[in-house]
Amino acid sequence: MEPVIVIGAGLAGSEAAWQLARRGIPVDLREMKPAKRTPAHHTDDFGELVCSNSLRSDQLENAVGLLKEELRRMGSLILTCADAHRVEAGGALAVDRYGFSRTITEHLRSHPLITVTEGEVTAIPETGNVIIASGPLTSDALAAAIQGLFPESRPLNFYDAAAPLVTFESVDMDSAFFASRYDRGTPDYINCPMTEDEYDAFWSELCAAQEAPVHGFEDRNVFEGCMPVEVMARRGKQTLCYGPLKPRGLKDPRTGKEPFAVVQLRRDNAQGSIYNLVGFQTHLKWPEQKRVFSMIPALHSAQFVRYGVMHRNTYLDSPRLLDRYYRVKKEPRLCFAGQMTGVEGYVESAASGFLAAVELARRLEGRPPVDFPQETAVGALALYISNGSVADFQPMNVNFGIIPPLDHRVKGKRNKNAELSRRALETLDGLDVSLDLL
Repeated sequence: MEPVIVIGAGLAGSEAAWQLARRGIPVDLREMKPAKRTPAHHTDDFGELVCSNSLRSDQLENAVGLLKEELRRMGSLILTCADAHRVEAGGALAVDRYGFSRTITEHLRSHPLITVTEGEVTAIPETGNVIIASGPLTSDALAAAIQGLFPESRPLNFYDAAAPLVTFESVDMDSAFFASRYDRGTPDYINCPMTEDEYDAFWSELCAAQEAPVHGFEDRNVFEGCMPVEVMARRGKQTLCYGPLKPRGLKDPRTGKEPFAVVQLRRDNAQGSIYNLVGFQTHLKWPEQKRVFSMIPALHSAQFVRYGVMHRNTYLDSPRLLDRYYRVKKEPRLCFAGQMTGVEGYVESAASGFLAAVELARRLEGRPPVDFPQETAVGALALYISNGSVADFQPMNVNFGIIPPLDHRVKGKRNKNAELSRRALETLDGLDVSLDLL
């Protein structure tokens, strides 16, 4: 059997390559690192997390928690590695980003049916089955080749950003405290309180700080789920206090009261030596990040091991171009996976790679498709991005709004969401997804 070419070893490409190989399909995994990197890349490993180390909520009352549980039950490589490198983050699934990526790389490089071809891909292969999972950081040459594949479609893009990282030893713990919001779970976050005067001074400088030039960037082109903190600040003086700096449920043990504003730090590695500024995605110039973020009292002497960066995400007009299997309608040998399809988020990207690979493997074996139903989170995402009735297509995180409602009434939003998750997992258990493994 000719190998399936998988372009890109991010989360979607890594998941796709693994699912194909474990079903006996040889894979040629093509990855531009280490020959070429983007400014957002810092290692040569696969599945590198460039924006955050959090895979978001792990609760079944949240749609992304349901999506993760579905992937776990179906043998996802990404979820297996994430669970193995989990760091405490309350109800979220956060990971040691370096151990996580390293383990993904080891799994893929050691699999006998996966051949890794290093170097930049600048053209779409003219023959064979291909899964293009080059991600939001697709090189200019490959992006041009993809656009050439769809001359009838206009290019779509938005911008998102990564948050800075600081060392734990440089955080002034005399000005900060460990706690979880409303004392739920273990106290895994470092909380950096600010008085109203401190916040006012910080907010003024944040709004006035110099931004790094990004070609084509405008505030309106920012993805809402990954908005630079300075863009959010410009929406109003109190906006941050209702967003990433909200103090609700966090009492400063020194005063016994909620501070005016709180900056939270989340552990970024297993050792607890590096922390992420939660919600502080930014595209400020690096010296400005150091100057402004050091105005946060607990970070007055912070050592930044990575500054925030911004990058452009390119995505397809998928409802017009792709089917529910992430297959190109006019050329079914080609599939896309990952954020380029319009699924937004790490887990959603892995889910698209999983589905594209499973359905492709079954086609190559002459078997009928699984046809993941809309009642499942993985199926709902695929049906959303391929829904031709969606007129103004925008990137989408998984959410319960794209899953059919219950046929009975359930009181309370959390209870209703839990019931939707229960139905989804029961539906998933009725599919034979795992029966075609080696």
